[in-house]
Amino acid sequence: MSEQIIGMQQWFETPPGRYLLAWERAEFDRAVGDIFGYHALQLGLPELDALRTNRMPHRWLALREPQPRGAANGRSGLVTDFAALPFAENSIDLVVLPHALELNVDPHATLREVERVLVPEGKVVICCLNPASLWGFRQRRAHLYRRLGFGELFLPDAGEFIGYWRLRDWLRLLSFEVEAGNFGCYRPAISSDKWLGRYQWMDRIGERWWPIFGAVYFLVAVKRVRGVKLIGPTWKASGNIAAAPVPLANRGRPNYLKDRP
Repeated sequence: MSEQIIGMQQWFETPPGRYLLAWERAEFDRAVGDIFGYHALQLGLPELDALRTNRMPHRWLALREPQPRGAANGRSGLVTDFAALPFAENSIDLVVLPHALELNVDPHATLREVERVLVPEGKVVICCLNPASLWGFRQRRAHLYRRLGFGELFLPDAGEFIGYWRLRDWLRLLSFEVEAGNFGCYRPAISSDKWLGRYQWMDRIGERWWPIFGAVYFLVAVKRVRGVKLIGPTWKASGNIAAAPVPLANRGRPNYLKDRP
């Protein structure tokens, strides 16, 4: 496995990693539970079952590299290149990407492939680390210190973190319409369970007073295709009662005495 993926998996076992996963798990459970269809796909991060509350009959996990034997998460998946998914065009109803873009050399190619396999009106759910946060600031400072020969990174060295508005622009260029977006995990960049617990109050006030500075953000977008209109079940209206006159025989009152002898 690549060093980036190993580093990310190890980081998710740390106190801040577990804190982040708990928030993301709750967000995915809420977001995908009411998305209907037949086929759903998760790209990457087997530590998080992002489709566990979804009720589609066919659900897949795609990985860039095979899982090592005895992996803690115990999940296996389809090993494939995220920029060349083995699915037909317009065949998947839902794609979830938990940190899949940050671990990718070419996130643009991954998003284009997601757009290709999604059906019209299909949905994509994405979560990414937020560079405009206390965690992102500490990471940038650690990179600067490393150039000077000391310091260590707080977050995994997993490629380039993508800003919230930047990702929205990418989605818009691919004809996606963002339905929802929110941020989470406002506690400081601390590596101790004890101190993370003491700053629990920051999650409550952060969501209200500085919502765009959460350590992670979450997006739900819909693939829009011009000229495509979803057609529901056809209901035949009951036929109107015919208003045309109907000829009737012997319309007059019969004269029973006429033919009497």
